[in-house]
Amino acid sequence: MKEIYCKLLIIGAGPGGYVCAIRAGQLGIDTVIVEQARSGGTCLNVGCIPSKALIHAGDEFYKVRQMAAGRTPLGIRLQQPSLDLGETMAWKNGIVGRLNNGIAALLQKAKVKMLEGTAQFRDGKTVLVETETGAQIVRAENIVIATGSAPVELPDLPFGENVLSSAEVFSLNEVPESMAIVGGGYIGLELGTAFAKMGSRVTIVEATPQILPQYDADLVKPVAKRLGELDITVLTNAVARRYDATSSALVVSERDGKDITLDVDKVLVTVGRRPRTEGFGLEELGLDMAGRFIRIDERCRTSMRGVFAIGDITGEPMLAHRASAQGEMVADIIAGEKRMWDKRCIPTVCFTDPEIVSAGISPAEARAQGIEVAVGQFPFSASGRAMTTGDEAGFVRVVSRVDNHLILGIQAVGAGVSELSSTFSLAIEMGARLEDVAGTIHAHPTRGEAFQEASFKALGHGLHG
Repeated sequence: MKEIYCKLLIIGAGPGGYVCAIRAGQLGIDTVIVEQARSGGTCLNVGCIPSKALIHAGDEFYKVRQMAAGRTPLGIRLQQPSLDLGETMAWKNGIVGRLNNGIAALLQKAKVKMLEGTAQFRDGKTVLVETETGAQIVRAENIVIATGSAPVELPDLPFGENVLSSAEVFSLNEVPESMAIVGGGYIGLELGTAFAKMGSRVTIVEATPQILPQYDADLVKPVAKRLGELDITVLTNAVARRYDATSSALVVSERDGKDITLDVDKVLVTVGRRPRTEGFGLEELGLDMAGRFIRIDERCRTSMRGVFAIGDITGEPMLAHRASAQGEMVADIIAGEKRMWDKRCIPTVCFTDPEIVSAGISPAEARAQGIEVAVGQFPFSASGRAMTTGDEAGFVRVVSRVDNHLILGIQAVGAGVSELSSTFSLAIEMGARLEDVAGTIHAHPTRGEAFQEASFKALGHGLHG
């Protein structure tokens, strides 16, 4: 059996693993990375990138349908459009393939050795990798576990032909006539909105009293309104019980105890994700756990010396950009640099219609911590740029301390606000105060001006709204 010796072995080539490998290679660390599927992980192959491609396709098709129906104020008229989902998926696959090849090229440039196969721990320094050409033993001074997460499957709704996970939905070649989304979080609403725009009759089934329960009601309100405009049915305080593929019947229990039956062709289950802790011998290490997740310290070190863990397997927030930041930091630490996790905020983005961005803490969270806050909010209905695009829903909100005007949180809901997420995070990471944002000249006409205007309002002298 062939043996490989290296300074760093990374298990998993998702956003955390491959970034860690590239950075380690740049630092001259002898690095091996193992991946059983395609590089890029869930995010690239069956998550972030495919979903955004589908969302874009849905947006474009919906616009054309509105034009054909004469429902646009722009005066544009078209013949009746159609959509070939097979071609859409082929276009999506092309994007994924290009990015897969890009990652492979970057790993090669960084002189990282890639092993395609499944990894199995033998001990904290040794991993058996089963490849197509046979088994290999990898012995490493340091190991990074970056195995990511997988969709949660409900016992009463097992994944199958008509009950889909958020990964399997990207294999569809036809737009379903009807679809139920079980789980009203960001994944369910993003995909549900996309399919509704492509022509599906969509019903959202959410167990809690509010869709997008991780966001406050003010941010969710414009999204909920838009769902109604798209004829998407939303059932809250409702639990999906079972699905009969023969009769296309999904049984849902409502809060009052009544059962209703939905006639749907496909059921998409998006009730969360679980860390991938099984199937690679993690139990051989006996690491300290934090519930379902691997416990780590501020340097992503586990309870075993020389073993690190990054990304979804380490807990919330389960986001690609968090995993990448952890991976880059760990590579530096292994190279001997003094680094630690001291992020003030990790932005979250919900690519619904309209989009939602949150960085830092909300007004309610600040008050719960006993902080007296000043809040400034500027509506896009007062934005010249928003008016010229026809998308005026939403606002930008700034949360700051009353005593020194330090910005604690920034939230926004509106068309295209995802592109403001980095600006919001940078302001918080740099310790910006209201005066810093208010005193920065923002280009006109842009949606970014709403950030400045919200800061003016928090200071007590809003200019345009």
